[in-house]
Amino acid sequence: MIPDEVYVEAVKQVGTYRLSLTFSDGKETVIDFEGFLKASLNPHISKYLDTARFQEYSVVDGDLQWNDYDLCFPIDDLYENRHIERDKSDAA
Repeated sequence: MIPDEVYVEAVKQVGTYRLSLTFSDGKETVIDFEGFLKASLNPHISKYLDTARFQEYSVVDGDLQWNDYDLCFPIDDLYENRHIERDKSDAA
């Protein structure tokens, strides 16, 4: 369960589509976004398979986002790494 008032404090890219997130309560997690991006049928999401575009993430007011919230995730999902990492065999 996510603590109240938790936000993303820092992000570091650790792989092509992998980001290490540090939260305000000190929790750190690595999320692999590749499966999520490959599984998406929505071109507004799958366009982030372009590695240059994916690398343009930022943290704004504690939220991880891309291109002025064109792509973002609920803080609960990031904190618990829920609904983001997918089995790569599912994306085939």
